[in-house]
Amino acid sequence: MGRGRVQLKRIENKINRQVTFSKRRSGLLKKAHEISVLCDAEVALIVFSTKGKLFEYSTDSCMEKILERYERYSYAERRLIANDNQSNGNWSLEHAKLKARVEVLQKNHRHFMGEDLDSLTLKELQNIEQQLDSALKQIRARKNQLMHESISELQKKDKALQEQNNMLAKKIKEKEKAQAQNPPSEQQQEYSHGVSPLLLPQPFPSLAMTTRDKDVAANYDRSAALLPPWMLGHHLGD
Repeated sequence: MGRGRVQLKRIENKINRQVTFSKRRSGLLKKAHEISVLCDAEVALIVFSTKGKLFEYSTDSCMEKILERYERYSYAERRLIANDNQSNGNWSLEHAKLKARVEVLQKNHRHFMGEDLDSLTLKELQNIEQQLDSALKQIRARKNQLMHESISELQKKDKALQEQNNMLAKKIKEKEKAQAQNPPSEQQQEYSHGVSPLLLPQPFPSLAMTTRDKDVAANYDRSAALLPPWMLGHHLGD
């Protein structure tokens, strides 16, 4: 028959307990040695019997070095865990504070907007009224300051435009005065009116007939009377 599983509980029989301790201790020391050799691990094993007798095993490095290394590691791990717990506690506390502050700000905002006023006392309402009055005074003061600055800026622009206008008017007066002191010549006046002397209409020659012209015409009429009609026509054609 196969070996049954031993129930894990304290062995009441003192002799059996001592035998089991001796066997299991030897097996435990053997397993520690095997794992140190097979896996190249540093192993330290400490066992105290019920009578207080010490049984130990350590790898090539001595027990003190392994225990010192264990102390350093366990101390660093404890500090890390403590810091994490403290950091988590601080973050939790900070979150609670911020959440409470946000709730207070939201509540105050509703009160300033005239909402949820039923639960407030007369003193709290007076305090809110004073805060609103103070805020309105500051808002009005800032608004008046901006208005004064805007008016001052507009006045500066108006003054600059007025000075520019006065300067232009002065230049126009000086130009008119200079033109009055030096009138243009007659030829310049004609050019200024857009009329060239070369384009003026020339007088037509007189149509009146001179004495010589009258004599020539009379002689022509007499000769024309002596000529036959067919020659007169030819002569007129010429």
